[in-house]
Amino acid sequence: MTDDSSLLQANARLLRSVLFVPGDKPRALDKAQGLGADALIIDLEDAVATERKAEARRNALDAVTRFRSHHLFTVLRIAEPGSPDLSADMMIAAQSRPDAVLIAKLEDAEQLSAVRKRLDEAGYDGPVWAMIETPRGVFNVEAIARAAPLNRLEALVAGANDLAEGLCLPEGELRRRALEPHLARMVLAARAMGLAVLDAVYNAYTDEAGLESEAWQGRQLGFDGKTLIHPSQIYPVHKAFAPSASELDWARSVVDAFDDPAHAGKGAVPVQGRMVEHMHLRTAKALLAAVQTTE
Repeated sequence: MTDDSSLLQANARLLRSVLFVPGDKPRALDKAQGLGADALIIDLEDAVATERKAEARRNALDAVTRFRSHHLFTVLRIAEPGSPDLSADMMIAAQSRPDAVLIAKLEDAEQLSAVRKRLDEAGYDGPVWAMIETPRGVFNVEAIARAAPLNRLEALVAGANDLAEGLCLPEGELRRRALEPHLARMVLAARAMGLAVLDAVYNAYTDEAGLESEAWQGRQLGFDGKTLIHPSQIYPVHKAFAPSASELDWARSVVDAFDDPAHAGKGAVPVQGRMVEHMHLRTAKALLAAVQTTE
């Protein structure tokens, strides 16, 4: 990884919108595949009541197969390390083989390695994602990210609700501001190890303006995208994570400047009143390529 831009991920997969779908809601699962989200997370954890876990697992087994047949990037969220539900969830992962498995409430690299080993033993050898949603998880996020290569960890996902509770943050509009240093730490750890990183859900699903504002802020922090809890959140998040007209103009200008024969062999060239280097060229090309994939 030679650049810290969110557009330069190794897998180059768009993850602007990643929608949670409860595994015990068959109608929601049926509708999810046509909503246009970049990825879907079939949830076997917090969104599912204890008495409905078995039903959710049966639904998930079918849904993963259907989603993947439609070329939808599908993630299965399983229980946290130490949960009595973990073994059963891992068996569903092994049988359904989602594109990734999201481990809830991961708190350290040792837990990551232990869950990875158990997934391998169950028969699932695909990528894993880690939800960082506790103070201990944030405290250890750098070590978790460093353990990525040995454990096929490909993404970090922020869980702000549980984190805010663990930090004893009061409800209110200043809560997000108090979380910013911890969210930024997740982004830094992810970028250092070439991982994707996703911002937390926005609970007020009818507040489109608030969602768009928080999504825009998440983009400024460096997140690749945002996890969602309602289909109505997909378009506003895509809008917030889309490059502006001025960004696209800048990117085209950078590419044109380096293509100019007069600048052949130069390490830095002037663009719009500032000097830009090859790192800016890489970012510009990645930005334009990402836009082309969504057109």
